[in-house]
Amino acid sequence: MSVQSEPSQAGGAAHPAPSPALATAPAQLILWTMCFAHFLNDMLQSLLPAVLPVLKDAYQLNFTQTSLIVAAFMASASLLQPVVGAVTDKRPSPWALAAAMIVLAIGMLLLGFAASYAAILFAAVMIGLASAIFHPEGARVCRYAAGNQPGRAQSTFQVGGNFGQASGPLLAAFVVVPFGQSGIGWFSSVAVFAAALMIWIGLWSRPHIAAAQLKSTQKAAGARVQTKAHHKVGMIITVLLVLTFAKNFYSTSITTFYTFYLMEKFAVSLRDAQLYLFLFMGSVAAGVYFGGPLGDRFGSKLIIWISILGALPFSLMLPYASLFWSAVLTVIIGFITSASMSQIIVYAMEAMPGRIGFVAGLFFGFAFGMAGLGAAALGYMIDSVGLDMVYKICSFLPAIGLAAILLPDIGRGRGAN
Repeated sequence: MSVQSEPSQAGGAAHPAPSPALATAPAQLILWTMCFAHFLNDMLQSLLPAVLPVLKDAYQLNFTQTSLIVAAFMASASLLQPVVGAVTDKRPSPWALAAAMIVLAIGMLLLGFAASYAAILFAAVMIGLASAIFHPEGARVCRYAAGNQPGRAQSTFQVGGNFGQASGPLLAAFVVVPFGQSGIGWFSSVAVFAAALMIWIGLWSRPHIAAAQLKSTQKAAGARVQTKAHHKVGMIITVLLVLTFAKNFYSTSITTFYTFYLMEKFAVSLRDAQLYLFLFMGSVAAGVYFGGPLGDRFGSKLIIWISILGALPFSLMLPYASLFWSAVLTVIIGFITSASMSQIIVYAMEAMPGRIGFVAGLFFGFAFGMAGLGAAALGYMIDSVGLDMVYKICSFLPAIGLAAILLPDIGRGRGAN
């Protein structure tokens, strides 16, 4: 299957084939609005792991209890996202994105003013529920607006989320640390503003949803026949999930515990450690943005291969580096590993045309789930063997990128055609 023919094949159940009009200014406006919404969504959600040191001290938690807060958030998002995607493939709703932001606002209020550990866990689950609704529906809207550049569209959407995640440590450093836990609750107003934006997006997407529903039965049947004839879908999805596991489990070791690592090993302050974490997350955002166009040009498989396995030499050096070189290495690692984020999803959508919501929900959800399980497992390991040893063990995870050799060639980069 040629990548160039993919947009028409991707118009399965609930997804019309993009028309040339979708590559014009209105579609670009939709893409960048979704990028901004993703920025706001993930900025708020990233406050949760960023303020773990504050919550740990306030409630006298050990590392296992601290990591379970992140696990509750990520597990709820992981389990629900594929379900949301599968349901909305059949019954897409233009108002799902606005509903996600309202749920997020409620979760932020609960987290900011929770009075017990149990209440914090419940707030984390609510924030995860918002993520489960937002991500597959956001990917759907961006697919409608993608034109013939699904890689660039997906990376535009995802880079907003990564910049949002990068902003979380800054907000924690300059707002939550000075004002305490209650400072988190005030950010619920940002989610309400995002909900208003998503109402406008819903109005834009209504005619696309209506057009998709008229064509869904015929196109979905054709897509299924073509998929079975040309691809071993189960093997492809399994390999992509293995690669997602390696990438996200390793990333979790940095996003969740890097601040603790720096404070313990180099005796830096919490505020300075948050700034070092911001450098890593900023490099992740840059990698996501450039990975999309590169995948459109050279093909998703090549970018996936280079992205995950290419981080291995740098991850192996990280546990033995000084403070300065730790910062340099994490920036390099963040940029390289994140280039595959959009391409894994684009590759899976090419393998399963007509299942945009399910594919987006599965991979966003699995990424959250692996990060959640990783947070819980790493917290237990840190309590058992210490931070330094855990980082030495995790440094080998990018070697799993060798599994990319099992992926078939399902098309060439668009620029090569």
